Amino acid sequence: MTVDDHAEEFVGLPVRDYDPEEGIADPAGSAYRLSFSWNDTEEMGSFGERLALFLEDPNASQVRGLIIGAWQGDDSALSSESIVEALVAARAILANLRGLFLGDITSEENEISWIEQSDVTPLFDAFPALEQFRVRGGTGLVFGKLRHANLRSLVVESGGLDEQVVRGIAASELPVLEHLELWLGTEGYGRTAGVADLAPILQGDRFPALRYLGLRNCADADEIAKAVAQAPVVAKIKVLDLSLGDLGDEGALAIAGSPDVAKLESLDIHHHFVSDEALAQLKGLGITIDASERMKPYDWRDEDNRYIAVSE
Repeated sequence: MTVDDHAEEFVGLPVRDYDPEEGIADPAGSAYRLSFSWNDTEEMGSFGERLALFLEDPNASQVRGLIIGAWQGDDSALSSESIVEALVAARAILANLRGLFLGDITSEENEISWIEQSDVTPLFDAFPALEQFRVRGGTGLVFGKLRHANLRSLVVESGGLDEQVVRGIAASELPVLEHLELWLGTEGYGRTAGVADLAPILQGDRFPALRYLGLRNCADADEIAKAVAQAPVVAKIKVLDLSLGDLGDEGALAIAGSPDVAKLESLDIHHHFVSDEALAQLKGLGITIDASERMKPYDWRDEDNRYIAVSE
């Protein structure tokens, strides 16, 4: 899944679109998505009004999975700040919340790099029982240093990730975090994060429970792959995901030459630019590898140019 479809499952539950007329009919068996997109009319209110109705429902206190979809209506510059504030204010109502996805917005609704996010740090203090957090959109996104005892999965999807976001996450105390997924993106859409910012994560002792590391959707994926191939963290995880990026032979061969990569359960590089020869070396590791979606560079000014899966 990239950004073309809405989430269909979250926190182990099927996703159900919230209908104010129906209310929260199945809080135990469904994760609920709230949205207000550009084709919703003024007569349908606003996202804030819809969220208020959701929180007033007596069953809101039983909801375990909450997905925030498009909130901007026809104002693409509207950030998530007021939503974060409303959720924090409703912490007592949403005490059973285990999963929060902020920004389940498809490319048809708003391009990933046009999604205006905000400081999401207060959400982690407000919801100490939270186990999964996923956010889409890097513009305006802020992560402070987190301290959270129960967070198991953290996913940040972007077309270009700022170094301060990566540094904030890398400095966090997340003792049970098992799944860390960062879409690093490209400089053309705001990326400033690099290998140096990832260093505390790659060192391997920052998140002791980590089993999945995803450094996805990354331009200059060869440089990331070379750093990962030598990183202590690889000996501690089970799954390495370098998919959706512009990985080529240089990075693939570095990965293939790592003894610790050969001990992984699986490696994902789908959407790549790796040759048959380099791919053969990866497959020789004897682990499960997803090397689907080999892409072709495009010609620009007589040069081959590689690209990532999701940028704008």
